[in-house]
Amino acid sequence: MTLDSIIIIAKKIVDISLVWLMFYYILKNIRNNVKLTLLFKGVAIVLILKIVSDWIGLMTIGLLLEYVMMWGPLALIIIFQPEIRNVLEQLGRTQLLGRHKVLTVDERERLVYEIIQSVEYLRKARIGALIVLERDTSLANYIDKAKKIYADLSSDLLISIFFPNNPLHDGGVIIQGDRISCAGAVFPTSNSTKVNKKFGTRHRAALGIVEESDAISIVVSEETGRISVAVKGDLFYNLSIDDVRMMLIDELRPRQEDELLDELDEEDIYEENI
Repeated sequence: MTLDSIIIIAKKIVDISLVWLMFYYILKNIRNNVKLTLLFKGVAIVLILKIVSDWIGLMTIGLLLEYVMMWGPLALIIIFQPEIRNVLEQLGRTQLLGRHKVLTVDERERLVYEIIQSVEYLRKARIGALIVLERDTSLANYIDKAKKIYADLSSDLLISIFFPNNPLHDGGVIIQGDRISCAGAVFPTSNSTKVNKKFGTRHRAALGIVEESDAISIVVSEETGRISVAVKGDLFYNLSIDDVRMMLIDELRPRQEDELLDELDEEDIYEENI
């Protein structure tokens, strides 16, 4: 094998690897965005219908689908321009090696403890709050527009931020790793029909940010004192403190630890079957 052939093979490997890497990050961001996930499913359904119609000879539906496929991309770009722009921004902000800081077990436990302590106080005092935990998708765009804090996380600091008459009370707090990065953050509100009409801006903002990223949002209702958690495009309402604690522990667990637990569960099931 000559040097030229080795270089050609190496170029092809790099070319294919870059294409797969691009598709990986695009699909990853689509998965974290509920609206684009639905859009992706809709496009897939149209393509499947087109293939089926051509296969069984449905001329009318096939012709209509051809017009849809011809003008559909332009219509989708116009209609979903904000979502497409947001995905491109996330691709630019996403860190290739994951979260800026991987928390140790002790740091995760302390993080959950401090959040639970503050949420418990806010719940009893009927003080409204919105706490957002950043994960792999960067929230720098929202941090830049908010009041910077960059302080070590503590329940006392969280409580003081959301205390009535505090200028930062109405906004959200963003936590990166085990530090409070900012307060008074403004998030996009969700238009999902899954949100009860009685919910206000705080709950819709909590769901809106998790529809566009892989963040976790914790909401304390000012009117009822009830706690809600938004994650992976869903809003879980009226949770107990123990429910919130278990959700945080589960969601903040690193991927490697999740994979290890899944392997252990599979081994246990295999041993039980034997």
